[in-house]
Amino acid sequence: MIPIGLSTSCVFPQGVEAAFRIGHQAGYDGIEIMVSNDATTQNAAPLLALSDKYSLPILAIHAPVLLLTTNVWGRDAATKLEKSAELAAAVGAASVVVHPPFRWQTEYAANFERIVRETEKNSGIELCVENMFPWKIAGKSLKAYAPSPDPLDLDVDHMTLDFSHASLSGRDSLEFAMAMGDKLRNIHLCDGTKSADEGNIFDEHLAPGRGTQPVAETLQYLAEIGWSGQIVAEVVTHKMRDPKKKLALLIETVAFAREHLSQSHALRDPLPVGAGASRGDRRAAKRASRA
Repeated sequence: MIPIGLSTSCVFPQGVEAAFRIGHQAGYDGIEIMVSNDATTQNAAPLLALSDKYSLPILAIHAPVLLLTTNVWGRDAATKLEKSAELAAAVGAASVVVHPPFRWQTEYAANFERIVRETEKNSGIELCVENMFPWKIAGKSLKAYAPSPDPLDLDVDHMTLDFSHASLSGRDSLEFAMAMGDKLRNIHLCDGTKSADEGNIFDEHLAPGRGTQPVAETLQYLAEIGWSGQIVAEVVTHKMRDPKKKLALLIETVAFAREHLSQSHALRDPLPVGAGASRGDRRAAKRASRA
């Protein structure tokens, strides 16, 4: 069965425990950890404790490649990738998701493909290079990634397909998945409405089915061919103040995936928030219990 996970980014600004708690209740199969400035995302012991408490395995680690995580694990991008693979191995995750380098990371960009291959060989972890998108500023295109925002242009063995990024790039995700073939190992489940060339400036990360990408058709295709990778929800919820509505959106997302993968879906009884949870998490849980 194709596992369906929840990215910790889906519950931002809540903490990691909130992702495990909501993922458990909503009926997900596991968690993808977005490594961030939160120390919990950087260390195996607390992650394994949460995985055990909520009975959710850690499916993947998302390397700290965002501008907001510039200083996580130092400034060297290759070191960040190595530490991500080490963390994945320590928590039992199969994959690390990594973006292509930014254009201004000149040395890293020049050696990216070699670094990815060497890190995979040394760690035994699949490093899945994610498709990115063109940046437009004041209507002008900016080459933000090098050697390319498209993993199909790179000499790498494993890839991540993000539906929202494909939308912003003006790509058809079903065709993208077919072109990736056996190299496709990880999917970021979301949606988008239109491309940068059509005037879109936002990486939307909508719930699947709320945009224009062939998300359902892509999931159906993967189920038909017996694909053995992992699917991870990566939808934006941070503007939703009502925890009941946020939970409903994440349930909608996993239920959408189950439907088009021909899997059954069921909710789980919620588990109490532990003593180690943040004050914000405890308040959110209390509000959810009253909803």
